[in-house]
Amino acid sequence: MEIKLAKNYGFCFGVKRAIEIAEESQNATTMGPLIHNNEEINRLKKNFDVTTAHSMDEIGDSKRVIIRTHGIVKDDLATLKASKKDIIDATCPFVTKPQEIVEQMSKAKYKIIIFGDENHPEVKGVKSYAVNDALVILSVDELKNIPLGPKIAIVSQTTRKFVEFMKIVNYLVERVSEVRVFNTICNATFENQDAARDLSLSSDIMIVIGGKNSSNTKQLLNISEENCEDCYLIENEKELEKSWFKGKQKCGVTAGASTPDWIIEKIIAKIREFTI
Repeated sequence: MEIKLAKNYGFCFGVKRAIEIAEESQNATTMGPLIHNNEEINRLKKNFDVTTAHSMDEIGDSKRVIIRTHGIVKDDLATLKASKKDIIDATCPFVTKPQEIVEQMSKAKYKIIIFGDENHPEVKGVKSYAVNDALVILSVDELKNIPLGPKIAIVSQTTRKFVEFMKIVNYLVERVSEVRVFNTICNATFENQDAARDLSLSSDIMIVIGGKNSSNTKQLLNISEENCEDCYLIENEKELEKSWFKGKQKCGVTAGASTPDWIIEKIIAKIREFTI
């Protein structure tokens, strides 16, 4: 069986940067999971004593605090900065951008719409920068029967699908006199998604590697399923099953933006063992 990696996959700029910051900091606590990959978080804890706090209360006496890649809500960041702790900001610059846009445009009296998952930490953080309450949506249907007002500014969660974003933008442009559109979807997301789509067209099984709580990894799975019947999302090599590969000729492999190379290599090695 042929095993082929997607043209673009794995660690993005923001995740690489955050990992390097954590490794250099050591003996630190991250405010929320640094990235959406449990295997890598466990490696950082074991080798660099970087632990995770899931709430402000859990930070406790930690003297060094790292702000996770997805960022945190504005009030929590202000509280940390007012403390005597050493604050290290590992927020991805591509996440900082929509935070700044939302704050600026809401101050200019624009109604803010965020395309994304309201429960995702990145979106919670971005929303917190709005002066007035922002509207978070995942589809055009959620805009129906809602008074929109004359001025709207729209941003996107960095890992969403561009096609879905444009559906919402087009709906707004037809109905609102002034729409400011800020394409805040990360280029790495575009490239990984396009590569997964291309690879799935020529594969009879797709293995998508990444955290099951990772938005961009789930998007890769959804895209792969559009063209390939047998697709599996896994976090490590222990989740692989030999039966998946029976009768398969071409196995495509892609990975989310929070997936390190060492995990990908382990999984590919295990697949090769199955198919020898």
